[in-house]
Amino acid sequence: MVNVGIVGYGYAGRSFHAYLISLVDGLKVRAVATRDEGRRRQAEQDYGVKTYATMDELLADRDVQLVVIATPHDTHAPMAIQAMNAGKHCVVDKVMCLNVAEADAMIAASRKNRVLLSVFQNRRWDWDFLTVQQVLRSGLIGEPFLFESAVGRYAPPRRWRAERRHMGGILHDWGAHLIDQALQLVPSEVTTVFCDISNRHWDTDIGTHAKLLLKFANGVLFQIEMSYLARAEKPRWLILGERGALTKYGLDPQEPAMVAGNIYAAQEDPAHRAKIRTELNGVVGELTMETVRGWWTSYYQNIADVLNKNAELNVQPEQVRRQIQILDAAMQSAARQESVAVRI
Repeated sequence: MVNVGIVGYGYAGRSFHAYLISLVDGLKVRAVATRDEGRRRQAEQDYGVKTYATMDELLADRDVQLVVIATPHDTHAPMAIQAMNAGKHCVVDKVMCLNVAEADAMIAASRKNRVLLSVFQNRRWDWDFLTVQQVLRSGLIGEPFLFESAVGRYAPPRRWRAERRHMGGILHDWGAHLIDQALQLVPSEVTTVFCDISNRHWDTDIGTHAKLLLKFANGVLFQIEMSYLARAEKPRWLILGERGALTKYGLDPQEPAMVAGNIYAAQEDPAHRAKIRTELNGVVGELTMETVRGWWTSYYQNIADVLNKNAELNVQPEQVRRQIQILDAAMQSAARQESVAVRI
């Protein structure tokens, strides 16, 4: 059994990390560190854990072997490095950090201290993403050449997520997941990055609408769109292949079920199932795909298995470093208003 200490007990620390850890074998929430006295009381009530006002106090707890960083983005790198230098394994909420230099320092600390470092890319287990992977493997739409991946809402970011110095930018939230998924789906290097960020209407300096275009060495174009100004729904996925196309609406249903207290009660609206338009036996038609279900608990079950059973780590920091390289290039592109050539 690996004892876990969570730094930060806001929405991410409470509703995602503590909850998911409580459902897997081999991990146990042992302690929570937060400056907020009310949140310390809540953590004690939720899990009967020790609570600390500071991260330093939590790191001094010898019973804690794994530390989860669930704090604003700009604190991820320094806190993770501090935890690893204290000899603790470390999981960092996405986004991993704000730039490549920070990512390299985190990876170096992991290697120097011989401790685990991973990033909470839970959306590798989203139902829509797993369904897309299965469709691509099936060959139903042929070789894909265009991906469009979009997430939008009509509401402003709140609290620290509205401030660039803490957040990083509009792409450093959902964008971190969408870029990670792009890198999982396309087995090729990124060669060109173009990003346009608009900052309209809401009082924020992170941007309110962003479009990111990734050109891969194999010719694939991958478009990622993030918006706080989207009153109309776009497809979550649109993929064109040489033989057909996929469209998929709707977000993964695990989060609302999890917040309601039972992630395994998640249900998808049947209208949101992926549609495939392709040619079979000389006839063009449309197929509705059965959704492939995954569970976010798989992320933490893998962490437990790595630490307890020497399993292979699913989300490796070197993989996520590519994501940070793309975010760096995207911010450069947006500032220059031109494409940036890369080899990522």
